[in-house]
Amino acid sequence: MLPGDYIAMKLSGEILTSETGLSEGIFWDFKENGISKALLKQMEIPMEWIPEVVPSFSVQGRVHEEAALETGLEKGIPISYRAGDQPNNAFSLHVLKPGELATTAGTSGTVYGVCNTPLYDPKSRVNTFVHVNHKKELPSYGVLLCVNGTGILNSWLKNLLGGTSVSYEEMNRLASEAPVGSGNLTFLPFGNGVERILQNTPLGAHLMGLDLLKHSKAHVLRAAQEGIVAALTFGFKIMRGMGMDLQTVKAGHANMFLSPLFRQTFVEMNQVSLELYATDGAQGAARGAGIGLEIFKDEEHAFKGLDLLETLEPSSSQSEAYEAVYSQWLHRLTQLNSTLT
Repeated sequence: MLPGDYIAMKLSGEILTSETGLSEGIFWDFKENGISKALLKQMEIPMEWIPEVVPSFSVQGRVHEEAALETGLEKGIPISYRAGDQPNNAFSLHVLKPGELATTAGTSGTVYGVCNTPLYDPKSRVNTFVHVNHKKELPSYGVLLCVNGTGILNSWLKNLLGGTSVSYEEMNRLASEAPVGSGNLTFLPFGNGVERILQNTPLGAHLMGLDLLKHSKAHVLRAAQEGIVAALTFGFKIMRGMGMDLQTVKAGHANMFLSPLFRQTFVEMNQVSLELYATDGAQGAARGAGIGLEIFKDEEHAFKGLDLLETLEPSSSQSEAYEAVYSQWLHRLTQLNSTLT
């Protein structure tokens, strides 16, 4: 049972799930477009253990009396939407059609791209899910790239450099003072557990090329941001190799995307357009619940108030410099483990 399914059960007393939830739990047969009977047989899981499957957008129960007393919520409030964190983040950015992508850069960093065929990576370096708007007659899938060591590296550096006495804004300003490439300093940001894109290799975080006579705080901070984006770029190339169309990426104006340097590096290194929106996962969930309750007549109506703040385009004058940064990052990654590329 996924966390959302469990919370819905505690609120309503009903045990239900969704197609996207089953795919996140690895219970979905993408070829048959249904629950994997072969997996259930192999794992000796009776079919009756699988909860009733409900659409992501639908009335799926109501807050019962006991939950109302425990939470202070009004009895009878309908539960009308459920989704995992990354499918919901993509939905919050109105990423629903093939070729559309969503990205986040919080504790971990993700890119989630939508396609209408169940694409997959033979090495399982990225994951494919059923997307929230999936229908049997109109399939929709989400391919998820995840880098665990993203914002957590930035917060680790903040604590190292002074904690509450230094702000992220100040760190971003300092980082922008260093040149592109951080003076040949490279950060491999894999210090938050094993990484799926590295085939679960316990690589750890590495700061490589440090010159004590040349490098300053600014170089280290920039190298961290460039290293995080390079890790996302590594995953981007996996997704492109699967046949995904990666041209325009959408992000909420939050977390590391608050950094102008991070945004520029993301756009230049991946050669994509980046659209920044004033939204977050909570707003997406509210819109989803509104669709489930038929407050909104359709998805387009639900997203009428979604504000596009800024669109960033790659610059041809910067592309070679950032390509060189990524090439050096990849070379140093390969130095540590040649089996990863």
